[in-house]
Amino acid sequence: QVQLVESGGGLVQPGGSLRLSCAASISIFNINVMGWYRQAPGKQRESVALFITSGGTTIYADSVLGRFTISRDNSKNTVYLQMNSLKSEDTAVYYCFVNEPPTWGQGTQVTVSS
Repeated sequence: QVQLVESGGGLVQPGGSLRLSCAASISIFNINVMGWYRQAPGKQRESVALFITSGGTTIYADSVLGRFTISRDNSKNTVYLQMNSLKSEDTAVYYCFVNEPPTWGQGTQVTVSS
């Protein structure tokens, strides 16, 4: 059973930055899809940033392009999400996800407010 543990959420002012971490209990080296989703109150869960290993690509939501950066450290089985220039509309619970097997983390709250 895969476990994903997120950390790094919190309260930040508009324009600020946060870095989220997701530590996996298994090797992430060969996982095909891994990354971050988010869910704001009253809204559907949406993808934010994903690694697609088979295609050697990363996919970002249009709303975060140029502000968020996904990265990974295979030696630590950890994926990161660097979030800069945060906006109030980025407020949500952020979830880590892997597709092999399909697994979600417990979520970490990000609140952007003055």
